[in-house]
Amino acid sequence: MADASAPYRIHGETGEWEVVIGLEIHAQVTSNAKLFSGASTEFGAEPNSQVSLIDAAMPGMLPTPNRECIRQAVRTGMALGAVINKYSRFDRKNYFYADLPQGYQISQLYHPIVGEGRIEISLDEKDPEAQTMSIGVERIHVEQDAGKLMHDQHPTRSYVDLNRAGVALMEIVSRPDMRSPAEAGAYVKKLRSILRYVGSCDGNMEEGSMRADVNVSVRRPGEELGTRTETKNVNSVRFVMQTIEIEAKRQVEVIESGGKIVQETRLFDPDRGETRSMRSKEDAHDYRYFPDPDLLPLVLDDAFLDACQASLPELPDAKRRRYESELGLSAYNAAVLTADADTARWFEALAAESARVQSKGETEVARPAANWLISDLFGALNRLGKDLADSPVSPIQGAELLALQADGTLSGPLAKQVFEIMLETGQGAPAIVEERGLKQTSDTGAIEEVIAGVLAANPNQLEQYRGGKETLFGFFVGQTMKAMQGKANPAVVNELLKKTLG
Repeated sequence: MADASAPYRIHGETGEWEVVIGLEIHAQVTSNAKLFSGASTEFGAEPNSQVSLIDAAMPGMLPTPNRECIRQAVRTGMALGAVINKYSRFDRKNYFYADLPQGYQISQLYHPIVGEGRIEISLDEKDPEAQTMSIGVERIHVEQDAGKLMHDQHPTRSYVDLNRAGVALMEIVSRPDMRSPAEAGAYVKKLRSILRYVGSCDGNMEEGSMRADVNVSVRRPGEELGTRTETKNVNSVRFVMQTIEIEAKRQVEVIESGGKIVQETRLFDPDRGETRSMRSKEDAHDYRYFPDPDLLPLVLDDAFLDACQASLPELPDAKRRRYESELGLSAYNAAVLTADADTARWFEALAAESARVQSKGETEVARPAANWLISDLFGALNRLGKDLADSPVSPIQGAELLALQADGTLSGPLAKQVFEIMLETGQGAPAIVEERGLKQTSDTGAIEEVIAGVLAANPNQLEQYRGGKETLFGFFVGQTMKAMQGKANPAVVNELLKKTLG
């Protein structure tokens, strides 16, 4: 069995190779308008329906920076503990983009808005004992996205959709600090989680609002860095990890067969499980960067920065520590509940409603609420193929169900039965209990009558129990609960059975 703590290595014919990984994450900024125009950024609109005169590069149209896009980039940098540069500048990156009418991209090369920061990752966020490490962030710069070429609309022609052209992107550039696919996967997950908490990007890789350029090189352990390749626009965490593994093995095979790695841009084909060359990698001078003459430098004042800092929410690491220390949650539960901002918000709504319905403090209701959410609701949603946003049960309905279980109205089995009906019908637990008569009973007379019937129906087991086979006590409890269709109070059943059996 492989040692999980051992360094990740590619085993070539001539020995072991180390992988060096850096990621450039392109995150679409959450804003209603594009970076330099007022055109909408809504996803899924008809092609070319969200294109302003600026996006179309009409003569005489001058760009104006969108304040909200700048604010979101600064807030993201602050969430990463990065340096915020009060002075930054836009540059023109001259390159032929068939889907960017102006013929160049407005980006930031020499003076980015955000400098160095760090992201703390765990190789398993749900395991408190898992290895943790710090990944450096070199910079975050703001730039405009290109449009989209559509090759499947006509047998001989390509079409261009400019809806995405000019949309604001944050390019978050890591240091080459990662050494395995698992580390890179954990980095992307953690970064996506932070972006969602901050609200600066929705992190939806399937829709293309977050995608990764994967830089990979190989070397003998401890030697100088090798020549890297860049695989563009990888759009899922799983594909990022696959790209690294496949590209690293390809590079090792090339080197061991006597070839040389060429610095180039590649693409990942998940269907074939391979990377393919797109073009030779250009250096900065090939793009002929120069300051954009139409845009003044960005100069941020203290009031703007203070407002950005004040707007930041509680971030996942801080929230996880609070859940453990103040709410008494286990490290595992706290990690699961804080991994995603929507999950944390749902849990906090559930805990708040539970405290209100039960007239208790949140600390008292937090643990049963967390256990129910993680085991019962998550399990049901997984079975139904839904996520938390599509849950048929709301936080207040979950709180009502937990309250009925806490006050003894429902036993554990009855609560599960009511929960299944809630999933199917959307009804609240109190209405289901009332309509279907599913209340737990603590009526000692009724329970004693059922116990007498169970003992009479199982004389052999009764004789064995009284002969010393005490493990049969659980059998009698189960038979009693079954006879009462799960409606008997288990504590009362246990107490009366002990009394009856002597």
